[in-house]
Amino acid sequence: MEKFYRMSIYFLLIIFLPLLSYAQPSQKFAHLGNFKLESGSVIKDCIIGYRTCGKLNEEKSNVILFPTWFGGTSHDLLSSMGRGGMADTTKYFIVAIDALGNGVSSSPSNSKLQPNDQFPEFNIRDMVNTEYELATKTLGLKHVFCVMGSSMGGMQAFQWIVSYPDFMDKAITIVGSPKMTSNDLLLWNAELLTIKEGLSCNASEESIKNAVVAIHALNLQTPDYFVKHLTPEEFPKFLKATESQYTKVFNTYNWMSQLVAMINQNVSAPFDNNMGKAAAVVKAKVLIISSMQDHMVNPHPALDFAKLILVKPLVLNNDCGHFGAGCEAEKVDSAINKFLSSH
Repeated sequence: MEKFYRMSIYFLLIIFLPLLSYAQPSQKFAHLGNFKLESGSVIKDCIIGYRTCGKLNEEKSNVILFPTWFGGTSHDLLSSMGRGGMADTTKYFIVAIDALGNGVSSSPSNSKLQPNDQFPEFNIRDMVNTEYELATKTLGLKHVFCVMGSSMGGMQAFQWIVSYPDFMDKAITIVGSPKMTSNDLLLWNAELLTIKEGLSCNASEESIKNAVVAIHALNLQTPDYFVKHLTPEEFPKFLKATESQYTKVFNTYNWMSQLVAMINQNVSAPFDNNMGKAAAVVKAKVLIISSMQDHMVNPHPALDFAKLILVKPLVLNNDCGHFGAGCEAEKVDSAINKFLSSH
């Protein structure tokens, strides 16, 4: 049980760990006004949260955009930053960006004009479009060195290289996907249907959260990992602790809004659903990191995309599932730093 909790988690569960840095960059906000979504709907008084770490060089050529994972915040991303880490702030100027629906940027939970179920549906492209506005209009950037992200952040990185192919030199996507598989859709719809059923029955936020978290946690790691590291006797304690941890980040309508965004993830949609055409617009050098035993974000679309853009992915094959990069953190960090420093 103790080994189970000590496992190095590369992302997502970092939200439950204390930051090691005493000096934390302050939360900032970009005000985008009324932001039109791809659907034609509008987010009124749209705001995007962000934090900056490191020093911007004179040429403004060392910028890395780092969007958040599902349910994560820019505050959580700080744990991935520092000397020699995944995002080395001694070399790069990191802009950690709060994705739409995370409770910091415009979300169902914090919108005064469009609260809860009145908040319009958005997709991953909408997330990236707001981030582009932040980068160009608020920060005055015409080009960035890299866009990187993990999980839903990796989905955004895939979208970035297709939506704005001239805007970055490099991109890194870690256990992300350019399009959902049927298995992904089954998982995300199971969570979505659970929320909708709970709301229709007037269930409490706590009971909805606990039901959704059980589905979510089931898919974070592989069955083999759970069997090895968690005994049946220890399970009640694990489940209670997991439910308690997610209390810090779970909001019914926020969770649902980002679920819908991921369900609709497909970078080829504007290209007549032709992934080859979408891949053909990519100009950045791309590092794709996938976990073969990932039960949460199926690795095959990312690996197929790697073939289309003629890059060799870093493929992890361990029983840690979606946390595969966490189990091989040294290897992943080394690959990322080598990729960023290469010409």
